[in-house]
Amino acid sequence: MRKLNGILILCLISVFGLPVAHAQFKQEKVKTDSLVELLSKHNKFMGTIALMENGKLIYSNAAGFADVENKIKSTKKTTYRIGSVSKTFTSAMIFQLVEENKISLDEKLSAYFPQVVNSEKISIKDMLLHRSGLWSITDDSLYLQWCTQPKSREELLGMINSHPVLFLPGEKSEYSNSNFLLLGYIIEDITKKSYAINLQERIVNKAGLTSTYYGKPADIQNNESYSYLYTAEGWTKDNETDMSVPGGAGAIVSTSEDLVKFAHALFTGQLISKKSLDEMLTAEGTYAKGIFPMPFYELKGFGHTGGIDGFRSVLIYYPEKELALAVTSNGLNYNQNELLIGLLSIQFGKEYKLPDFSTAKVDVKKLKTYEGTYSSESFPLKLTVKVEGDILTAQATGQSAFPLEAVSETEFRFDAAGIKISFPEDGKLNIKQGGLDLLMSRE
Repeated sequence: MRKLNGILILCLISVFGLPVAHAQFKQEKVKTDSLVELLSKHNKFMGTIALMENGKLIYSNAAGFADVENKIKSTKKTTYRIGSVSKTFTSAMIFQLVEENKISLDEKLSAYFPQVVNSEKISIKDMLLHRSGLWSITDDSLYLQWCTQPKSREELLGMINSHPVLFLPGEKSEYSNSNFLLLGYIIEDITKKSYAINLQERIVNKAGLTSTYYGKPADIQNNESYSYLYTAEGWTKDNETDMSVPGGAGAIVSTSEDLVKFAHALFTGQLISKKSLDEMLTAEGTYAKGIFPMPFYELKGFGHTGGIDGFRSVLIYYPEKELALAVTSNGLNYNQNELLIGLLSIQFGKEYKLPDFSTAKVDVKKLKTYEGTYSSESFPLKLTVKVEGDILTAQATGQSAFPLEAVSETEFRFDAAGIKISFPEDGKLNIKQGGLDLLMSRE
């Protein structure tokens, strides 16, 4: 897979004929199982994966643990917080209200929240497109300190209103969770029902979902999962955001199987009309409305990604093939794009080689020669390298430290972010990530 302008680009190979298709399906399953097992074995992925084609579930698998500390394994029915994939649900409910003539895309935010800065100029459509200019609550420098505590609507509105707009509506696209937090509140105010009840009545019941709901504190006994980050100590339990904070922007809990059912229902007219769907899929700037284009070579696709605490999720639908792919994870120590490379390449018959996770053993004395703080005049962040236990870690300015796996004595990697670090000579560090290829010097 290649990533071009933030969008996944792959090629498609069609398969015709029933006997060949049946054999191909079995081969796809074996290859996908092998990929999932490999990722799980090397602590790269914990979670579930599901594929649906023409309304039929064609693949479902689970890996890792819902609760690492108590060794409770994940199953296909384990639920995960899906983060910003929730925005697609919120958008669908807004379009339902449009069809019921209870709201208009051109209506201004001031009709509901006149106290919000610039609300008289911001439309519902602007918020769906992330073109409102509203500051995002998740950009608060202290967000990680307060997101685990319950927050009232008034508190969150106060935070949004305490910041000036970043730009005028429609000037550009800039992702802001505040847009969909407000849209969730608007759904509640119009219907006089909670977001949770709207989700149940408008989406879950209509799409036949069985394990999708508004999140609460995680309960392992209820098939839920905790989330984890991979550190030098292994899988480390992450903090748990209080679900009053993300609301309509990211508070939904679901399974991969339910997500592909939701996508199928959305794209086949079970939730909104074709006219509404076409409007929803029409991008203006970077995003469409609660969804964004995710083409796969010449094949058009639409979807959303999500991240909250240590949870990661992705939902993609390819209308031409009536194919939906969902990944829900509570522990991802591998680049999400690379995971999608494997899943989609296998599904569409593209040549694909399983990743190589082999590592090298490097003496701690050698690792200690790399310790220090590295910088470059052409890069705003510094990188601090040090040894923890018997592994090397790196930490960029203002960010958390991450473990490095040794590929050789001089080459290391952090698969979760697609980072490669090498030490070409004494006092020098080369870091590569995406299009970045930077040589830094030890201070």
